[in-house]
Amino acid sequence: MFRKEILNKEKNSVEDTEISNNGSLLIIGNKYTLSSMDIIKIKKKFDNIEYLEEKYISDEKIINFLKDNIHTKDIRLVVFNSSKELTTNIINFFIELQNSISFATFDSFEENILNKIYVPEDKSSINYLQEIQPYSRFAYVSKRVVDYVGALTLLTLTSPVMLYSVYKIKKESKGSILFKQPRVGQNGKDFNCLKFRSMHENSKFDPYTRKNDSRIFPWGEFMRKSRIDELPQLFNVLKGDMHLIGPRAEWNILVKEYKNEIAFYSQRHIVKPGITGWAQVNYPYGVNAKDAREKLMFDLYYIKNWNMWLEFKTVLKTASVVIGKKGV
Repeated sequence: MFRKEILNKEKNSVEDTEISNNGSLLIIGNKYTLSSMDIIKIKKKFDNIEYLEEKYISDEKIINFLKDNIHTKDIRLVVFNSSKELTTNIINFFIELQNSISFATFDSFEENILNKIYVPEDKSSINYLQEIQPYSRFAYVSKRVVDYVGALTLLTLTSPVMLYSVYKIKKESKGSILFKQPRVGQNGKDFNCLKFRSMHENSKFDPYTRKNDSRIFPWGEFMRKSRIDELPQLFNVLKGDMHLIGPRAEWNILVKEYKNEIAFYSQRHIVKPGITGWAQVNYPYGVNAKDAREKLMFDLYYIKNWNMWLEFKTVLKTASVVIGKKGV
């Protein structure tokens, strides 16, 4: 484990590295695997990514690697991503380098650089539950103010689009205008989530939406990419089933599957779901449990680190998605 001196400086040093936006990142070990999207995001913050594989981890090899490469490769941050414990020898070496280089555990790196919280695959410990707590009273009241003001404003501004969508749905696909689906809300309780119908009625059942899905009619495709199909959920927000921003309200059938496959998945249900959220604007539309696990990491980051600035950032990123029709 890192000594107290390093742990106390870890968060600030990682955040300082994020601001510097250059140099190289060194990852020691391969206990956890970075996703392709993680690597893309890292390359926007660092010039290069260097790796020291698990089989090469020893006091001598770590120390020699850093001595040989810290300046030539301009290493700014070292992330310890190994199942092996650090020895006193290595810790003392790290302390000597603190003024010229930053250090972080993998969990801290994920939270402060990638803006998500790593979800452990090991289900044997419940310590993780202490890290993610419901919103404080102040945060909840603040979010409800945002909900009411935002929902009423959006209903007023988008009413022409909603009326036009009603017309297009009737024209392109016979059946109901709205689609009601049981979704899982706060504390695991189901509610009927409202959406504009984007698929032909009586289509073949498939819990996931596929690329070029034949079940989706043309205007339905446009609504999904631009998020117009989500607009009826504004009534869910006013009713109190949802927030404007929060974890995605997931279908109850999929939730049963994810709860069995993904550790701590139910932790996202300690708060109300949202029409849009940090996960939706940071990760593409999911098609399997692996994607659901990745999105969970962003959801838990949002819950743990909620503040008005994060709320505002999510709104801006959502607007970018809508304008660019990059529905996720």
